[in-house]
Order: sequence, then structure tokens, then C-alpha cells
Amino acid sequence: MVSSENKRIVIAGAGIAGLSTAWAIKQRAPDVDVVVLERGQRAGGNIRTEHIDGYVCESGPDGFLDNAPDTMALVRELGLTARLLPSNDAARRRYIFRGNRLSEVPTSAAAFLKSPLLSLRGKIRILGEPFAAPRRDDDESIIGFASRRIGSEAAAVFVDPMVSGVYAGDAAALSLKACFPKMRQIEDDHGGLLRGLIATRRSRKKTDIPGAPAGRLTSFTGGMSDLIDGLTRELGSVVHTSTAVTSIRRNQASSLSPNQPPRRAYIVTTSRGTLDADAVVLSGPAAEAAAIVRELDESLASSIEGIPTSPLAVVCLGYDEPAIRSECRLDGFGFLVPRDQGIRILGALWETCIYQHRAPAGKVLIRVMIGGANDLDAVSLCDSELRRIVRSDLRRTMNVSATPEFVRVTRHPRGIPQYVRGHLTRMQRIEALLGAHRGLLLAGNSYRGVSINACIANAPTVADAALRAVGRGLSGQPGAMIA
Repeated sequence: MVSSENKRIVIAGAGIAGLSTAWAIKQRAPDVDVVVLERGQRAGGNIRTEHIDGYVCESGPDGFLDNAPDTMALVRELGLTARLLPSNDAARRRYIFRGNRLSEVPTSAAAFLKSPLLSLRGKIRILGEPFAAPRRDDDESIIGFASRRIGSEAAAVFVDPMVSGVYAGDAAALSLKACFPKMRQIEDDHGGLLRGLIATRRSRKKTDIPGAPAGRLTSFTGGMSDLIDGLTRELGSVVHTSTAVTSIRRNQASSLSPNQPPRRAYIVTTSRGTLDADAVVLSGPAAEAAAIVRELDESLASSIEGIPTSPLAVVCLGYDEPAIRSECRLDGFGFLVPRDQGIRILGALWETCIYQHRAPAGKVLIRVMIGGANDLDAVSLCDSELRRIVRSDLRRTMNVSATPEFVRVTRHPRGIPQYVRGHLTRMQRIEALLGAHRGLLLAGNSYRGVSINACIANAPTVADAALRAVGRGLSGQPGAMIA
């Protein structure tokens, strides 16, 4: 037999899911041969920090919530605790553009009653939330849930923009139980959102602000790439960039001679040749995973590629602070835009208000998102057109007419996975199909959580399944093949 110390697990994709899975495997079984193959020239996937003339520009997520124990444990293991950068207190303030002005999202009953974001009728409707009709559709859309509980106006003003901010998605298409299972659980446990909010507030710290996300948004002093750099540094020669995995197939045991030991289960074809593996983890986007497994299992490939994505462009703009401070105020996290306001951008993050040292002294950094499920063509626009639209919308929303010192455009054609209605049923079908392929696993944000925290939290589950598949688990059983 192939000896245990020669067991090999190949991971296709060096995003946060692939890297954290590799780390979890090496922590559990240092003698297992782990090989991480990344098609791009750098690790990290959508997590990428650029330092441009003193500005710190994130092309992907700019932080994570620090209430995630798995993420914080990984940070400690990598020795990155001293580089953690909590967001400023001012970042708790969030705004919505409606009625030609920015209004702060209310976080107290008094602020809610005074807020111009909703009509009197809309406010009264929210107060009737405890008497909302029960759920009739088991796989309810996010907007359907919100409209049923708090009314269509509040759903359009608060929930739809929030979904755009998290998923760049269409709240009418996305599944509540797939995207926000805790929200659905609150309704099931407490009979309503207001009752659930009261119960949640009692269990949270008194310093938490009502309506704000649990945990504190946190990054690193060098940006989110610090986390990727820490992982790649510790993993060392395990990670290979500029090496695309193109397909996998079973290693046919019939070709063995009687005197040879059993071969590994899979042959992995890459842009640089082939290698064999006892287990394979596909941690890249669903479209890439589908292409890789098509030769092995057409039905599996078809099911995986059915997971849609939402393309997105990120535009970073650097300004001279005095030039815009006289025109607008920057005292919060940023703002989102409901779809009916005639604004094309999804929203903007005021990065220099969120974190310290995100721009040179006397400068301001604003990060704008444009595109998403309801604006699929935006990501294909040329840089000059994107700049024109973004500057026009910032002029309307923030009264910023100054010329930026620099503009950095990053496109994400595959963008953010969309957990549309039926996603969990699709996942059950994918897992059933994976059952025929021992040692083949899926990981990453296409399946069970789009956030950095979700990918890191799933890594130990994927690692344990991979080790069980190669006979290194406690029970030696295959376990779940997807996480």
C-alpha cells in the first residue's frame, strides 16, 4: 500500500478557503503531502490589498467581524494578532441615500421615529411586525420575508440595499434560509423579529449598538492581504501559483501490475503537467470547479455550474481632504442606495473613516461598488465610463465635485456567488453526487457562506473530511464531502 506518510491531498485554489483548509490539514497531519495549486499569479483570490501612493486599496472585502472564533484562532496561530486593526467607532454609523440626501440608519426607537427614511405609514407598518402573517413558502426570498414582516417600504429602503451591499444580489431572487439562516431561525424561535431583537439585545454586550452587526469590523494594519500573506508564508512550498487545475479523473487500478502498490485515487491535470492525489479539494469558484470535474462526472458538473454569480466592479478614489470636507461630511461607514433612487452605484465605503492609516495625511479614500445582479453590464464598461458614472453618482449622493487624485478600478467578472431560491436543494443534490467520489470535496464561498469568516469556519470540516477520505481520520470513514 501507499504508506500513510505519503498521502497526498491536492487543493485547487489558493483563496482564503483553500489556504485555510491547507493550514487546517497541516495542523492535524503534518506528514500528509498537501499541494495547493492556484491558477493566478498570486494567492488570495478576491482578497487583494494594493498600496498606491500611500493609499491602502482593497479590491475585495475590507474586513471581517471579530466575533468569529475560528477566524480569531487562525489569526493567533499565524502570529498576526499585533497586526489586527479594529474599525473606528464612527464606522458604526451607516447611511442610506433616499430623497436626494443621506440619512443615518436609525439604531434606536427615538431615532427611528424621527428618521426621514420612511413615511409615517411605513413606520406604523413596522410597528405591526409582531402581527405579520406566518410564512407560507419554505424557501422564501429575502425580500418576500422582509415585506411580510416589516412591510414593502421598509424592505425596499433597508433590506434591499443591505442585500446589495453583502451579496451584490437581487433580494427578490435570493433565498432567506440559504443567505441569512439566523434571521429565519429568529422568526422560528421567537415568532417575530422584534421579539427576537429584544431577546438578542439582552444576550449581547451593553456596548453593542442596536441595529449594528454583532462583532466589530476588523482588518489588519497592512490590509486584508496580511492574512493571505501570513498563510502563504507559513504554508511555504505547499502553495504553487500560476498553475491551473484543468481536470481530474480516476486513476484506473486496472493498469497496475501485481507487484506495484495501489495508485492514488485521482489524476489531476494542470497547466504544468499531471500529478496524482488521494483526495482533491476544489476551493475555487463554482464555474471553475464545474469545469474541473466535467470529465469525471457530467451530472455533478452541471449541478455545480448552476450556482449563479453576480459580477461587480470596485472603484477606489483618493481625494485631497480639504477639497471634499467643505462639500460633504465623512463620519461613518458609508452609504447604500435603494434601487428606486436613480443612482447606479450600489454604495460607497468611507475607508479613511472606517480605519486608521488608509490614506496619506490630509487625504481621503472612498471605495465604491457598482454592478451586481441588477446591473450585469456595469462590470464590462471601460475604465473611463466607470469613472464617469461613479463621479457623477458621488456628486449627487455626497456633493463631491472635486477631482480625485487617483482612481483604481478592479473588476470581478464572477463576483459574488448568489444563493438563489433552491440553493439548499441544489446543495443536497451536489452532496449526493459527491458521494460517488470518495475523496473529492468542495469548499469556498460558492456553497455555504460567502464571507471570509464562513470560509475559515468551514476549513476544519473540509480538512477532517479530506483526512478521513485518505484514512487519516479517527474513524477512517469518508464523512461529509462538502462544507
